[in-house]
Amino acid sequence: MGNGELRLRRQDPIITPDKSRVLLRPFVPGSPARMKAILGRIMRLSEEEAERVLLKVLEDFRNRHRNIEDVFRHRFNDLRPYLRPGCNPSLSMQVLIGAYFTCEYALEAAALFNPSIVPHPSQEGTPQGSLRFIMSLRATGEGHISSIEFRTGIISNDGTVRLDPRERFAVSPEVRQNPQYDKDEFMTKIADEDHLNPTTRGIFASLPKSFKQSELLASVARVKRKNKKLSPTRIDALKYIESLSELNYEISFPESRDLSENVIFPVSSYESNGIEDARFVRFANNGSFRYYATYTAYNGKQIMPLLLETDDFRHIRVRSLSGKAAKNKGMALFPRKIRGKHVMVSRQDGENLYCVYSNSLYSWQKPGVLLKPTYPWEFTQIGNCGSPIETEQGWLLLTHGVGPVRKYCIGAVLLDLEDPSKVIGQLKDPLIEPDESEREGYVPNVVYTCGAIAHKGRLVIPYALSDQSSRFASIEISELVDGME
Repeated sequence: MGNGELRLRRQDPIITPDKSRVLLRPFVPGSPARMKAILGRIMRLSEEEAERVLLKVLEDFRNRHRNIEDVFRHRFNDLRPYLRPGCNPSLSMQVLIGAYFTCEYALEAAALFNPSIVPHPSQEGTPQGSLRFIMSLRATGEGHISSIEFRTGIISNDGTVRLDPRERFAVSPEVRQNPQYDKDEFMTKIADEDHLNPTTRGIFASLPKSFKQSELLASVARVKRKNKKLSPTRIDALKYIESLSELNYEISFPESRDLSENVIFPVSSYESNGIEDARFVRFANNGSFRYYATYTAYNGKQIMPLLLETDDFRHIRVRSLSGKAAKNKGMALFPRKIRGKHVMVSRQDGENLYCVYSNSLYSWQKPGVLLKPTYPWEFTQIGNCGSPIETEQGWLLLTHGVGPVRKYCIGAVLLDLEDPSKVIGQLKDPLIEPDESEREGYVPNVVYTCGAIAHKGRLVIPYALSDQSSRFASIEISELVDGME
């Protein structure tokens, strides 16, 4: 059977970006001097005038957010250091000050795309023969800053997709920093970036095997005090250690909130320009499941792969990765260990697809080439489109290829179950390429996914349309495998 005969079924719904979906974010209008000047103007208002201004603010914005006054009060606490000593504003004035230093961010103003999909942790109440799922999406707004949003829904027995209604509000998580670090893992990452030298070794000499961020930063400060004349190279190394220390953190969402309200927005400086292309996978280990996602942190200059882990999508931990293979974009974890090792597919050089084995989830070394561009539609670049899916015939891996006029298409390969570094089947032609209704968008002529799901012998693929919106397609797995060379 040739690719042209494959019976791929495109289906609704098409998920389009909603410009009215907004999140409250801190607003920093300038330097500390300017912030103090703004605070001074606010504080000179009489209590009556402050109440009047605040009432108007609440009338304008209360229906757009949950618990908006609590958000403003919390923001005020961040601003206390800018107040004059002994200054103690009234509660209304505190809320108003918080409002002046808060802004709305339109999460999806530019796009809602690059979806990934996994089985929901709870299948309770799901109709017989159906599968409840969680889908992540990359939302992009002002400044091209990307965040992670979630949708839930059900795949019926025949592969039809139905999305649950989405809550209109968007909620940020509680962030807990000052995490624990493992000394060996941290030093491996430092060495991988060529920042291990006598100065940086001195930072770790006094630290225990497991240390907190606060202990690390205190040690960095001690080294700075003792070494007043460091070379530019060693100053850069210290800055790198300080930045890297931000990357491990935990976030929590309220149990009472619907998952569709939850938004993972950049936290660390490495994520300041976006959290890109999360590839979620349900990982099996001794009869239990845990969810992981690899994603790309971007700060406007550098990219860094990070690992997100959770049991329930409410309490989430973000971890940094180390090793020579923990670089570039597109890392995707296999859903179980193979021969006692973790396995990842990734891209290392922006052209080929690689396979990496590891004893640890957090350290990745020695990548090996898995696949090189073979067919004209992928001559420019190939990569993965999410984590491999286990089938009786082998590991089914969706790929992406870039061809003439930077046209992105989705393909598929089959990997050996016991040796996934071995390709045993491959589609000669794309499985999905942008049709006429899918070519226009933020980045034209692109179809892309960060992960599909298998149900009742069908592969259900959520995919992005020209980096703008998203939709679904499905195909029988047996037909897909039979169509491979």
